[in-house]
Amino acid sequence: VVYEQEGVFIHSSCGKNDDQDSLIAGVLRVIEKENEVIVDWRPLDDTLDTSNILCAGKDSSSVVEWTQTPKEKCSRGADRPSSYEAEWDMVTTVSFKKKPHSNGDATTHANGESKWSFLFSLTDLKSIKQNKEGMGWSYLVFCLKDDVKLPALHFHHGDSKLLIKCLEKHVVLNESPQDKRILLVNSQNKSLSQSFENLFDEPSYGLLQKLKKDPYTVTMGRFSKVTNYIFDSFRLSDPSSQRRPPSEMADFLNDAIPGLKINQQEEPGFEVITRIDLGKQPEVSRREPVSAEEWAKNMDSEGRILNVDYIKQLIFKGGLCHTLRKEAWKFLLGYFPWNSTKEERANLQKRKTDEYFRMKLQWKSVSEEQEKRNSRLRDYRSLIEKDVNRTDRTNKFYEGEDNPGLILLHDILMTYCMYDFDLGYVQGMSDLLSPVLYVMENEVDAFWCFVSYMDQMHQNFEEQMQGMKTQLIQLSTLLRLLDSGFCSYLESQDSGYLYFCFRWLLIRFKREFSFQDILRLWEVMWTELPCQNFHLLLCCAILESEKQQIMDKHYGFNEILKHINELSMKIDVEYILCKAEAISMQMMNCKELPQAVGEILGTEGSSVTPDSDTGEDEGGPVLSCPTSLYQSISTPVIAANGTGDGTQQMSDTQSLTPA
Repeated sequence: VVYEQEGVFIHSSCGKNDDQDSLIAGVLRVIEKENEVIVDWRPLDDTLDTSNILCAGKDSSSVVEWTQTPKEKCSRGADRPSSYEAEWDMVTTVSFKKKPHSNGDATTHANGESKWSFLFSLTDLKSIKQNKEGMGWSYLVFCLKDDVKLPALHFHHGDSKLLIKCLEKHVVLNESPQDKRILLVNSQNKSLSQSFENLFDEPSYGLLQKLKKDPYTVTMGRFSKVTNYIFDSFRLSDPSSQRRPPSEMADFLNDAIPGLKINQQEEPGFEVITRIDLGKQPEVSRREPVSAEEWAKNMDSEGRILNVDYIKQLIFKGGLCHTLRKEAWKFLLGYFPWNSTKEERANLQKRKTDEYFRMKLQWKSVSEEQEKRNSRLRDYRSLIEKDVNRTDRTNKFYEGEDNPGLILLHDILMTYCMYDFDLGYVQGMSDLLSPVLYVMENEVDAFWCFVSYMDQMHQNFEEQMQGMKTQLIQLSTLLRLLDSGFCSYLESQDSGYLYFCFRWLLIRFKREFSFQDILRLWEVMWTELPCQNFHLLLCCAILESEKQQIMDKHYGFNEILKHINELSMKIDVEYILCKAEAISMQMMNCKELPQAVGEILGTEGSSVTPDSDTGEDEGGPVLSCPTSLYQSISTPVIAANGTGDGTQQMSDTQSLTPA
């Protein structure tokens, strides 16, 4: 209970005296639950009575009366509100009867008492009407969605402003332009929403509410279809209101991830990154994928990998042939230890198989009645089913509605909820699993590889979004060093927070590249070469490649969002890998690499010499995979820049799309 006030009255006209209202004293409370905030008012003589509560359902256009029916079980017919949640069940012996309600009506029961109790979730609140100044006791009228109005609450023993302050911690309240007494509600749920709703079915103003309370869903759902809806949606419910400026939209975006600060002076440990000459980007080429023969040559008679660093370097420079992925990915993801023998791996698989099916049995054995009483498990299942149904069907492995691949996706994700029940399922996880399952072609191996992948990625999906905040800040730092002019341009267009990269980081480019290309990209990133956070350099490579078009055509906030989004499935993975590697070498060779950048790339402890132009000098910043070795194992396939002059700018004829 975060707010409680006695002496809150309903003035009820019961028809006995036209000149005087009946005063019904009650207690008003605001209650915080795990996923919602409840406003609850009850008469003083009814504070412990659960019967006859007037409750506005989330989807109802009338007030619902709960009446006790001790001999009947709860009905699940069409008249039961869909918003009814298990944690709010009083008992199983409750039936539901919709009852029209208007302010001022009295509810008279057999015992002659009037009972007006009501409760509602803040997600249902549309507006609050306040009394005029100097008009006696202060009062509030709550108007719910579908224009359901609850009885006015009169504050005889206290000021209603304390309640308003309490509610403002959970929702945004704005004065109506038509009537300053009316506060319009913009919902702001502080917990991470895990819904996969079709946001295009909602009124446009709902986008802003969704964006602020849930950047995950909006980024994954809305940004995949970015058009001019951004500005069209930024209108008040009043059709006569004017379109808001881009800067205001950007301010709203900046608040979407609380605590995100990029290049702010007040940040502890802030380091000003001035314009630094990084020199020319070296020319980089890639080799052919690692073959089965190369893999076998690097393994001893007992199945141990002989030279782990060397095999990682081969994979970084060329990836893997597809026949090797089923085995090699288990090492790259950490499911198999690199120094294990074939026999040790077989024993590990046996233990992990037993462990997997024990966890799977846990949720498989939950009865329908048990699941009704477990809202979290029920919610996880619902979200997983929706997400699995949206799986990319361009790969034959997932074609068809009843495809075994889709069934396995569902089962593995449900089992993961048993493995990590606190994190559970968040939208985007199925994107990370589907390529892994496709490669493994085995339920158990896919699960444990996915667990290892989630160990790397879990911060992206945590409620406080700390992982996403950190990555966006780090990306801004790297991009500013690479091209401060471009960063300044993005800031001038209210795009300095790089929100258009949110989806890239959240699911590691899964929706930006084709299915086959993402297999190549991920296996390269899993080598953890040539430095920490190589995925951020991939972001830099894509943005730098698009810089010229964005700046030459003077793209604004909306155009930048639209342009970046439309790169999906048009990016040449080999070209971007070359360019990102070239950027890493360019930064490593920098004579005055800022400490903040060194920490991001994992080279903060390295020394820098003035003559490391090629990245081969031993005194330069130490890479996990030295540049000289890159050159010794690579064959020219695709160069990072077509002209070979090492300049940072791309010509108009260059593109991310293969010719």
